[in-house]
Amino acid sequence: MTSCPLDLLRSLIRTLPDFPEPGIQFRDITPLLADARGLAQAVAAMEHDIAPGSVDVIAAIEARGFLLAGGLARGLGCGLIPVRKPGKLPGPRVGVDYSLEYGTDRLEMHVGAFAPGARVLVVDDLIATGGTAAACGELVEQAGGRLVGFRFLIDLPELGGAAELARRGWQARAVLTY
Repeated sequence: MTSCPLDLLRSLIRTLPDFPEPGIQFRDITPLLADARGLAQAVAAMEHDIAPGSVDVIAAIEARGFLLAGGLARGLGCGLIPVRKPGKLPGPRVGVDYSLEYGTDRLEMHVGAFAPGARVLVVDDLIATGGTAAACGELVEQAGGRLVGFRFLIDLPELGGAAELARRGWQARAVLTY
């Protein structure tokens, strides 16, 4: 039995070596998601230090960000919008292209997903290089939102993602680092 909530969370995150390719240490949160206590503590830890009423909507990054953002939105009493890869949302969309190590990708959300000036918190399960998170931040700002920060369950600081967000003047917080 673990005494510290962070110890419980760590115990429920599996490390899978060489997935999806050699040299990668994949942090698998599915055991945490399957554990009611662990999931509740993960969401509570992500919510910690967010002032009540300070967020109007969460922009949840596809796909594992969706799994944590719903509980976080409920706890904060705010809405949630999905930020998805191309071709996944019906109707008019706004999007941003961003660079990957080998190529480009795109994130999209619905046009008018939130009111102009809405206070938007970006949520995902993990930050590595920060490319996807930064693209989501740009998308929120281009759509007229006021980006209030980023929340992640896991940060991989050696890959520099949180530092990249800070360099852009954005606040990011993660519950765990590996």
